Amino acid sequence: MSAVEKSPEKSPRAAAPLITLGGVSQVFDTKAGPIRAVDDIDLSINPGEVLCLVGESGSGKTTAARMAAGLARPSSGQVAFEGSDIWSLKRGDFTKFRRSVQYVHQDPYASLNPTRTIQQTLTAPLLKHGLVKGKKDAADRAAELLTQVDLTPPENYLPKFPHQLSGGQRQRVAVARALTLDPKLIIADESTSMLDVSIRISVLAMLGRLRDDLGVGFLFITHDLAIAKYFGWRGKTAVMYLGRIVEFGPTPKIINAPTHPYTRALIDAIPEPDPDLTKTKGRESLRSLEIPSLANLPSGCSFHPRCPQFEDGLCDGKVPELIEIRSGQSAACHVVARDGVPEKPAVE
Repeated sequence: MSAVEKSPEKSPRAAAPLITLGGVSQVFDTKAGPIRAVDDIDLSINPGEVLCLVGESGSGKTTAARMAAGLARPSSGQVAFEGSDIWSLKRGDFTKFRRSVQYVHQDPYASLNPTRTIQQTLTAPLLKHGLVKGKKDAADRAAELLTQVDLTPPENYLPKFPHQLSGGQRQRVAVARALTLDPKLIIADESTSMLDVSIRISVLAMLGRLRDDLGVGFLFITHDLAIAKYFGWRGKTAVMYLGRIVEFGPTPKIINAPTHPYTRALIDAIPEPDPDLTKTKGRESLRSLEIPSLANLPSGCSFHPRCPQFEDGLCDGKVPELIEIRSGQSAACHVVARDGVPEKPAVE
């Protein structure tokens, strides 16, 4: 079973998901041989939906996001926008797709042109795509966008250059730039990981407000399940490990009742301020802290060298399939598929 969500019947207008990754893989040729950074994943995002993609560094999250944004062509599989393969679209339709899917990068220091003022950064796409009548309208729209991302009064920011802003302010400008083309989907790639904790929360709150007010969908990439819980509680979460999705389901179920040993390890890694609560978490010791190389993946389940539930001859035999373990919740684990997991209802 794939991680593509089978939605209930909808109106014809909303029949197709906004973005679909169907059996998508990405293989890079290197001196060490072919590296399979993403291996046969299935995901979909509906209009206005939040999908959190979670995993350690090197799990393939950013590679999957770049394929979803049309920035990289998959080695195999299909990326579809509103039901149409993006790599078969005519030029005009592909431009429409690229306008509808906008990317917010991790590093606010590198993602903005240091030689442009904030006004120039925000007005350039508006003027290029003919979304305003002239420079005056473009400037007015830029001011509106800054207000939307809580940079007020906007006249204090429009004439400034990126180096004159703090990290949080720069990331808000990056979000404002993503909004210039009225996107249907924003891909936020670790967009808060370089910010201080207090600033991170305010930026996440701002993104959540935009999600609700504008109805824009989000592909939210993070290595931190605590952040996924905060931002994507009403959405879904896919957990990636070494290029494959190992668990998928509604975020409350993933957080409160994880089934895959890797997901449980990520949950246990979340810092807990109360020592008494830490003791009740039921931590499982990993067999190894070392992440295998993509150039030399283990046989069978790629998590088995680290997994506390490893069984010789079972886990190292063949790659586990992603199958439904509970209603709406899937996992790729031989042991869980065989034995199941104790039922634990998620907190709604």
